Amino acid sequence: MKLVRQVGWGRALLVLLVIWLLVLVLFAASPVFRVPSSPEPDSRTIQRLARAFHDLEVLKRQNAELRSLFTDISVGDPSLKQEQRDVLFQDLQKRLQKAEQLLEHSHDTEKFGGIEPREEPSIQYEQMRRKISNGVQEMWYFVSGELKKIQKQALALSPQLATRITRVLEEGVVHKRSLITDIDTLSEVDGYGAWREKEANDLSDLVQRRFDYLQNPEDCGSARKLVCNLNKGCGYGCQLHHLVYCFTVAYGTERTLILKSRGWRYRKAGWEEVFLPVSRTCTDPSGRTHSHWPGRPDTQVVELPIVDSLSPRPPYLPLAVPKDLTPRLARLHGDPIVWWIGQFLKFILRPQEATSNMIQEASVKLGFRRPIVGVHIRRTDKVGTEAAFHPLEEYMSAVDEYYCLLEMKQKVDRRRVYLASDDPKVISEAQKKYPEYDILGDPNVAKTAAVSTRYSDTSLNGIILDIHFLSLSDYLVCTFSSQVCRVAYEIMQTLYPDAAKRFRSLDDIYYYGGQSSHIQVAVLPHHARDMNEMTLERGDLVGVAGNHWDGYSKGKNLRTNQIGLYPSFKAQDRVEAEDFPTFPQVPLLRASNPES
Repeated sequence: MKLVRQVGWGRALLVLLVIWLLVLVLFAASPVFRVPSSPEPDSRTIQRLARAFHDLEVLKRQNAELRSLFTDISVGDPSLKQEQRDVLFQDLQKRLQKAEQLLEHSHDTEKFGGIEPREEPSIQYEQMRRKISNGVQEMWYFVSGELKKIQKQALALSPQLATRITRVLEEGVVHKRSLITDIDTLSEVDGYGAWREKEANDLSDLVQRRFDYLQNPEDCGSARKLVCNLNKGCGYGCQLHHLVYCFTVAYGTERTLILKSRGWRYRKAGWEEVFLPVSRTCTDPSGRTHSHWPGRPDTQVVELPIVDSLSPRPPYLPLAVPKDLTPRLARLHGDPIVWWIGQFLKFILRPQEATSNMIQEASVKLGFRRPIVGVHIRRTDKVGTEAAFHPLEEYMSAVDEYYCLLEMKQKVDRRRVYLASDDPKVISEAQKKYPEYDILGDPNVAKTAAVSTRYSDTSLNGIILDIHFLSLSDYLVCTFSSQVCRVAYEIMQTLYPDAAKRFRSLDDIYYYGGQSSHIQVAVLPHHARDMNEMTLERGDLVGVAGNHWDGYSKGKNLRTNQIGLYPSFKAQDRVEAEDFPTFPQVPLLRASNPES
């Protein structure tokens, strides 16, 4: 009998060894891990990386199953003592882990062109890398801005000096591009690319599972609820931000969001005809007790007003991010609040099948390809009231600069622009003035965005498509005074580990309507040189009003109450970490079982 057990044990090990070798062969043969013979477009590279992480996740699940089999075999063999079983299992586990590490090492080295992958970076390294990149850009804003001022004065006094300044500007911008390119390349060759991708995926997965848990209670009848009416009197981008605000408050108060959207001005049948419901299990706004905001902790149903009328204001409104996620976000992302808002949009903007088909058909018809810059030009009702007029040339100058930078790193077969506007004339103007560009855009969509037709089904489809393609672009050029562009920028954050710098705004810095104060911390002192500037001491808190994109920002020193300009690089954003619910019922990592 002992001999039979030994033979059975040996066969089991042989079978497991064969299974493991098959896994190795399959992954070695997988095209995901082959080194391409020539450079590939960014979009394909991103897809390959995503597939790689998916395959590695499958492999880890297989490893878990193998470990389970090892355990069963050990326990099922009565001839082995417990100590022998433990030693055997530990030995098998070590061999399995070693094989897994060798496999991952081999695949990661192939993926990143022979670059040795590293485990994970320090927060100091990631923040310093972003700070240097931002500092170079701000220095160029300052130098070029000051030289252009001198150039204007020199034109009348000394044409030769003006010409010399022009040459300095032309050479200087090349130096700036080279520095920015080198800094960006650093993130590609430092070995932390795999960590950034995985960390971004893990963080997003955790947040999305928390949203799903909150929004799908087991018993809707007893669940605490927050009721939000979608019909705020504003445009589509504004209404999306209104819904995100409602969801943020629901998350912060640990209440299931109930969305009332019947009679929505963009689609009378409601939100659920265009996008998936925000809950699968709980859409009934009824309950034992009702109250308007803020209610009490034991009030079952609370109705939320628009953010303009919210009183008292809770601490978790934007620009606040969850304290338990802040250390990870501060290391991964250049602007954590934009990432956080993007996660809400990722959850609520899951399209219905008809909407998804409409987007897919438009993508094929449009011929959307990368590289491409998304340009959003808002005209009509915004210009002269909430925003200043910016000519097409100003937008295209920023587009040119992006492509000049990109061409330092790779060959660009054709410069492309996806142009979205509420003025159809802008699209034809761009196509006429810039024949060297492929200008993608639909004048018919632009017509429907006019004020008179803005709330039709056709207009809704048009704005959905515009935001979709703008967010898929490699870079955005727009005015952040437009909520449409800010929404596209927020969604963009869900597509990259860190897309915080993939924009050029011609007016405002990023903000969220109804947000709490935007605070920066002075990292260097500054002594005001005239009455337009303000003095800073290291550690001063500054309420930011905006960046002038000339090396200076405007704000208020909260210590001295002085209002004025200060060099942008001498202060940096403070991450507003607040105590959100941590949802301990939701594990930090998804279970390895595929069915879980």
